[in-house]
Amino acid sequence: MALAIFDLDNTLLTGDSDYLWGRFLVEQGLVDGDHYERENQRFYDAYKAGTLDIFEFLAFSLKPLAEHDMETLNGWHRQFMEQMIAPLIQAPAQALVEKHRQQGDTLLIITATNHFVTAPIAAAFGIDNLLATDPEIVDGRYSGGVAGTPCFQHGKVERLDSWLAETRHNLEGSWFYSDSHNDLPLLEKVTHPVAVDPDQQLADNATERGWPIISLHLEQ
Repeated sequence: MALAIFDLDNTLLTGDSDYLWGRFLVEQGLVDGDHYERENQRFYDAYKAGTLDIFEFLAFSLKPLAEHDMETLNGWHRQFMEQMIAPLIQAPAQALVEKHRQQGDTLLIITATNHFVTAPIAAAFGIDNLLATDPEIVDGRYSGGVAGTPCFQHGKVERLDSWLAETRHNLEGSWFYSDSHNDLPLLEKVTHPVAVDPDQQLADNATERGWPIISLHLEQ
């Protein structure tokens, strides 16, 4: 039984849930629209360029969670799932997950996007194991801070290593699917790294190293 690890945004999903949650907040009038949209785009561009300051971004993106109670947030998230996430879950990604499930592999999503946004998405794929950036919870509410190591770049490796030690899994025969050069530290650790609809930097690395390059997008 091998470990099959999946990045989420732009890998299993044909879009970025973190960025889209920001767009959802703007469209619903829940944040200062012009400012939030501008900053949301700035951070997304920095992520794609590999220059994102993860702590600056988290201070921005977790602030709205701290301003509302859990019941309200969960209600908004159900609407977000229906309107913005469901269309991004396409058959090729579902088929890949199912192939590994049928092989008896242990399924794990690992993502920089925070646990509030991603837990219902992992559930939609039927994947119980999720490593995501954890927003801090104090007295039943989000504080706006981060609990532990953000699940980003080398932080993904650190979080995965801790999970492996806790669960007694290992990386023998493991797979990792990702679209982003930000995930090179983890791609380099697994037995079978796979580039999925990769950005240019990852595509170049995958070609140079002989890694498979696949697409999970439906043909247009």
